[in-house]
Amino acid sequence: MRPSGRALDQMRDISIETNVTMHAEGSCMIRCGNTHVLCTASLEERVPPFLRNTGQGWVTAEYGMLPRATTSRMRRESAAGKQSGRTQEIQRLIGRSLRAGIDRQAMGERQITVDCDVIQADGGTRCASITGGWVALRLAVNKLLKAGDLTSDPILDHVAAVSCGVYAGQSVLDLDYPEDSEAGTDGNFVMTGAGQMIELQASAEGATFSKDQFAELMALAEKGVSELVAAQKAAVA
Repeated sequence: MRPSGRALDQMRDISIETNVTMHAEGSCMIRCGNTHVLCTASLEERVPPFLRNTGQGWVTAEYGMLPRATTSRMRRESAAGKQSGRTQEIQRLIGRSLRAGIDRQAMGERQITVDCDVIQADGGTRCASITGGWVALRLAVNKLLKAGDLTSDPILDHVAAVSCGVYAGQSVLDLDYPEDSEAGTDGNFVMTGAGQMIELQASAEGATFSKDQFAELMALAEKGVSELVAAQKAAVA
């Protein structure tokens, strides 16, 4: 039995509210159960120096957690003077994932930065950030297309992510914090809407896992991503 009472292949309730901020070119609040992440996409008519005069655009990401997003207050990383290794790893993952779903040549020489701020954390914050980050990116690109600043749509496909793991000896979909903190195996699966793989992160946290268990996790991830993509489509329709 899962702590939440969900079935092994059951996602948490998903909601995506769009256009939640005034100024960002694209924004949404994604809620996956009790994990809530504010995602904003900001457009700049410039690219990093290594892309100047290449005709290619760039998508990057930043990630952070509010001090009271968790059960006890965390110190702001800005107050500490540096980002943690975890934060850097997650925001690089988000950036890589979103870039995999976009034609950077079709973007032209402009940059979109996707900021993912965790308001409330209950497991799966990086996955929620990728899924919501894509929605914010989609909305920003829509504005460019509507204004005529882009002649073709640079977004190739949906990008979404979900966690899966082995909890109490059983393969489960979309881990919340009580499961994540005790899972024997924990994985994050980033995929396109067409089911293509972008990045898979799976590790034995307390026990090794078999090929058959990994296949079970992969099947659960495919189901979960399909549901997330459906939520994305509904949000940007």
